[in-house]
Amino acid sequence: MAEPVDHSADGSSPVDSLGIIGSQDVMITSTLRHAEFFTMRGLLSLLWHEPDEAVTPAVPVAIVACGGAMGGLLGPADGLYHQLGEAWSARGVAVLRVDYRKPNDLDACCIDVAAAVQLAVVGGDAQRVVVMGHSFGGAVAIRVAVSLPAIVAGVVTFATQSAGCEIAGGLGGRPLLMFHGDRDEILPLQSSQIVQAMAGGGELVVCEGDGHLLLKSAAMMRERLDTWLPTVLGV
Repeated sequence: MAEPVDHSADGSSPVDSLGIIGSQDVMITSTLRHAEFFTMRGLLSLLWHEPDEAVTPAVPVAIVACGGAMGGLLGPADGLYHQLGEAWSARGVAVLRVDYRKPNDLDACCIDVAAAVQLAVVGGDAQRVVVMGHSFGGAVAIRVAVSLPAIVAGVVTFATQSAGCEIAGGLGGRPLLMFHGDRDEILPLQSSQIVQAMAGGGELVVCEGDGHLLLKSAAMMRERLDTWLPTVLGV
């Protein structure tokens, strides 16, 4: 089993930083686990789509997905994260969906998502992880990727904000895929363009005629991810 991921200057891991005082989990289906971690700073919830062992890649990999400033587990586009969890776990890729302890608290949310990455490594032996985030979660995904360069292989953002992404240059050329609607009523397309510039690269897919929830673009985004994820994850 892989070693825990270091996250802070004092060497403590993201899971250590949570200060967990109790946890529980149940299997909702034969492949979907609901885990709860009780802390003095709130409840961290995960939905964990476990990979089909019959098709598990030679090198275990995972996807970690997070929501926006209000939290949530479904993601954009009418439950895109659930759809990805069902599809990619059937292909042997673990998918962890994160519901923050304190939505809209950037530092706390980064610890939550980094802890999910660590759990994918320690609990699932993942050697490469892609982190995804919608809106506010785009900044979370980028910051976690910058802080965990040895394990996070790439980042996907959906209608990301630019605030909090100032360190995007720290991705160091790792794959960055962004989706943004050109009619976003909350964060304009320029937000992703700014992040792309700060990162010094990355692919920006403009979702024509779509808004902040990207309701019209689900099929297109899944199709693009079907070609992007295998290359980045190495499956």
